[in-house]
Amino acid sequence: MLTGHAPGVSCSTRELVPGDRLAAWQRALSRTYVDVDVTVEHDRPWIGELAAERLGALQIATEEFGPGTILRGARSVAADPRSHILVRRQLEGTALLLQDGRTAELHPGDLAFHDARRPFRIVLAERQRARILMVPRAPLRLEERQLRALTATVVDDAAGGAADLLLPLLDGLVDEVTRATPARREQLARTVVEILATVALERAGGQPESALWERITASVRTRLGESGLTPQDIADQHAISLRYLHRLFQRQGTTVGAWVRTRRLEAAREELARPGAAHRSIAAVAHRWGFTSPSHFSRTFRESYGMSPAQWRRAAGAVQAD
Repeated sequence: MLTGHAPGVSCSTRELVPGDRLAAWQRALSRTYVDVDVTVEHDRPWIGELAAERLGALQIATEEFGPGTILRGARSVAADPRSHILVRRQLEGTALLLQDGRTAELHPGDLAFHDARRPFRIVLAERQRARILMVPRAPLRLEERQLRALTATVVDDAAGGAADLLLPLLDGLVDEVTRATPARREQLARTVVEILATVALERAGGQPESALWERITASVRTRLGESGLTPQDIADQHAISLRYLHRLFQRQGTTVGAWVRTRRLEAAREELARPGAAHRSIAAVAHRWGFTSPSHFSRTFRESYGMSPAQWRRAAGAVQAD
């Protein structure tokens, strides 16, 4: 039985007579993902259960099915123009995903990408459960050659790199999306898509974490003067979770707060040493670089450089205007 309303859909073959199940299940999968053909062994009992919800560019589905085969052949690709990327996260049981001449054998905890623009096959030897995330191609920011190198390769959290950090985070975020308020859901969904893009780029041979680090730190340098700059602001700007932001900085041997404070002090120290800025008071320089309290700025400056801002200005040869 297929039920639901946009943007959600659910299907269960449990209450259908056996002769109606296969057609109903194939319609449900084709409506939820992309056009596919389903085959089952008629002498073996099977039940299909599916629940899906769309949140902006992201669709989250949970599928229980097997034994059987899901095939997107050349005819389906030609008839159905949808070209999304599907990400299969195996939850229970096993699955074989075949695409682009490769076979990914998925066990619980494994993840694999497959591309709806080209034929693929999923072989299920037993009843299993999986979570299927579906996103447009554009947010992954991959070239076609990178996508072809990515499909039907097993991604797990034991291989190191971004996947080691991000796959557990991905599971938690997807669970949180399903429980969050409507106002919060789309923001979380964007974070899930960003994580998928990061994992995909690394698997395809890119350097996603270093690129993300450079993008974040370059952006923060332009915002050092904002006294209200917070880790949550930074995370929201780059569509990542606050927890992931903190982990990125930890992997660099620092914290968000310490990194921002150091960059602010460096910028203030540089300005204090410039003769052209001699007309600005130390309090004005401190405020310009995000310090709301002149006394806190002076204390932090002394702790970092062993002298007060005024002493540094004199030592640098700038005329003090205070």
